[in-house]
Amino acid sequence: MNELLSRQPIHVVYGGAQLFQAGTFVKIGELARKTFELYAGDVSEFAAAFELVKNEITSIVYERVKAKLKNEPVEDYRIDFEDGFGYRTDAEEDEAAIICAKETALAMDGKLLPEYFGIRVKPYSGEFVERSFRTLSIYLRELLSLTSGELPKNFLITFPKIETAEQVDALTADLSNLEKILSLTEGCLHIEIMVETTKSLLNQQGQFALPLIAKAGNGRIRAAHFGAFDYTAELGIIAKYQTLQHQSCNFARNIMKVSLEGTGIRLSDGATNVMPIGPHRSEFLSKDELDANRAVVHRAWKLHFDNITHSLQNGFYQGWDLHPSQLIPRYAATYSFFIENLQESSERLSNFLARAARSTMHTNVFDDAASGQGLLNFFIRGYNCGAINEDEILNAGLTIEELRLRSFSKIIRSRKDNKN
Repeated sequence: MNELLSRQPIHVVYGGAQLFQAGTFVKIGELARKTFELYAGDVSEFAAAFELVKNEITSIVYERVKAKLKNEPVEDYRIDFEDGFGYRTDAEEDEAAIICAKETALAMDGKLLPEYFGIRVKPYSGEFVERSFRTLSIYLRELLSLTSGELPKNFLITFPKIETAEQVDALTADLSNLEKILSLTEGCLHIEIMVETTKSLLNQQGQFALPLIAKAGNGRIRAAHFGAFDYTAELGIIAKYQTLQHQSCNFARNIMKVSLEGTGIRLSDGATNVMPIGPHRSEFLSKDELDANRAVVHRAWKLHFDNITHSLQNGFYQGWDLHPSQLIPRYAATYSFFIENLQESSERLSNFLARAARSTMHTNVFDDAASGQGLLNFFIRGYNCGAINEDEILNAGLTIEELRLRSFSKIIRSRKDNKN
């Protein structure tokens, strides 16, 4: 896949630090493909699993999901020293940090790392601050000793349960000191914050907290990830209703979008916590056991598919995957979202580009410059994630070179300059 500038991964896979190995990404891809073949063996079964109409669009989605699972199953990955790691002794966490660094170095050497990669440490608050920083320091020190001082490409450090700008101030100061100690370039340790507390949205003074947190990051913050389950638990919502589509989660997402718009900080939605794992684990299954597994897997797939679609409709183009089998609904939902809207978006963009000097009407939709940028964003994201191919970009009236400009107004100016 040809990559544009500033690509945002459409997911991030989390895995416990105690399980991480250099070959983890290969294994995840193999497991995802095996599950795909077993429970979505053809277009008909694929369509049934996601309650899609079996038509040309579904066939295209099916083939592109299959290709994605083969070529790039994992776009982003975090070694998890928080929830996925659990409570362990300091000695165990120290040892895990060293082992993970060695495995990371092996993956770098074998060119096995995904496009984006990093670790999640414990919260940078209260009793966990020292442990969080110690794990990060041990991991980085060991890794850099094995890679001649080289960090992985697009390396990110995820800090959960961020609440205040003061926490981020302390964090950035510690990262700056760590860079000096490890002879790293100032500002090269980029971070993600997790939005999973009420204080991270509205502080005690009634202010939006995220702009203050972003400012305290001093340019280090690359992304903000929504943690739905910690957030809804804090609000007193019982487990049955702790879902990504709960109205309280929509409220939180809206604040995230409004607060961080224009900052360049990428937004990510949270996880579906129902795993697509059937009740029967044996490698040799009877027909009845296979059918029982299929029913469970398909229900979990559909739930994840619906959650992802909901996120996409609300402008969140990335989310979490916690199991290899969740990659299938991840790509199915994302590709369906783009491909189902491709023809209409192509016609609108082509029409608007042809008459860029003035506003236009396409069917009953009024297009203006903001719509033009919105349509361009659709093609940028669709192309970057593999849902839309180069021929489909050309059919919309764009070139790949124009798409790389990432600005509708720049495209119009460029075309006018070329005419003159």
